[in-house]
Amino acid sequence: MELLRFFTAGNVDDGKSTLIGRLLLDSGSVSTDIIDTLTRQSKSKSDYAELDLALLTDGLRAEREQGITIDVAYKYFSTQKRKYIIADTPGHVQYTRNMFTGASTAHVALILVDARHGITEQTKRHTIVSHLLNIQNILLVVNKMDVVNYSETAFNEIREAFAAFCDGIGRNQHNALPVSALTGENVVRASSNFSWYAGNTLFDYLESVSIDRDESAKPARFQVQYIIRPQSANLPDYRGYAGQLFTGTLRVGDEVALSGLDVQTRIAKIERSGKEVDHAEAGQAIVLHLSDNFDVVRGTWLYAPDPCSAESQHLRATLCWMDANPGSEGQRLILQHRSFSTHAILKTVLSGLNIHNFTPEPYRGQLALNDFCQVEIKTAEPICFAPYTENRAAGSFVLIHPDTHQTVAAGILSA
Repeated sequence: MELLRFFTAGNVDDGKSTLIGRLLLDSGSVSTDIIDTLTRQSKSKSDYAELDLALLTDGLRAEREQGITIDVAYKYFSTQKRKYIIADTPGHVQYTRNMFTGASTAHVALILVDARHGITEQTKRHTIVSHLLNIQNILLVVNKMDVVNYSETAFNEIREAFAAFCDGIGRNQHNALPVSALTGENVVRASSNFSWYAGNTLFDYLESVSIDRDESAKPARFQVQYIIRPQSANLPDYRGYAGQLFTGTLRVGDEVALSGLDVQTRIAKIERSGKEVDHAEAGQAIVLHLSDNFDVVRGTWLYAPDPCSAESQHLRATLCWMDANPGSEGQRLILQHRSFSTHAILKTVLSGLNIHNFTPEPYRGQLALNDFCQVEIKTAEPICFAPYTENRAAGSFVLIHPDTHQTVAAGILSA
């Protein structure tokens, strides 16, 4: 069954959590005991007489007390057609880093706006981050249409303003959809109040939107997470390399290159769930056996040589700075590239990135929380990578402070 990942983003109180709650409830994805529990919790709040749908996603106590989403809340549901993973991302400016991580694996971005307020700076910020992360489908969801009496004029004005902004940043794909999450209109079920709207409901859009990113059709990339060597009487010579096949397809007999070794070998055997198979596809956890014995370690990439593959100690990337402590040129860090880690230096900050209009701006001498920038990084060991636009798994990384072990930045690699 096909898996679709999507996330919601918008201003505080635009109704992101309520929209997801409505989607889950009306699609029959919430059990009756959970509904009963949340109904009791809702009635304990003075401003709710019935079920507060936001409680389905706002799970942290601090979020419930404040009525906002701080962390990224994940929810899972499925229909007869698709499986879904939803990331409900926070709306405050100071939590842009959370939105960046929540959006990093998504196929679809749902950008919410309040019909009363229209396009805001946060709308632009979230759209630019979605564009930067190469999300193929961006949908503007105009919520709270009931508050503006289901005005077609109000919706069209917001849709046109959004289209003009997207055109300005080089994004020519921009759809829009009117809903009322509170009443459930146009979320799962259509409403006569939207007689002027001929498009899909949100649910129908999610069920039918095309996911062009076929991970199995891309060049094969597998990274070793664990080396299995039982060295038992029954398996004295067993040497298996366990990990996930991020992209592509591997078959027994295929030739693969090994990162860091400048050598090639062939796949001798593939195991999946303890059984031998003749091939593996993207997303599967497998154990590989090679025809030759090389010094393969955790973090080694096995990949089909292709034009997008590269190994280098000099990397160019776009960073989102995630630490409350400022970053600066010359800072020594640890670069974590999936299972592979190496020491690194933030060599040069080429420019800042204005997240409001997607234009470069001068580097201010330090990186502050939620800053975006273009940088050059030098690593102690070569990194086997592909541009993020070609391969998300091989084109993304995080930077870790060597003393505190805190993640200070997330990045996507350029060619």
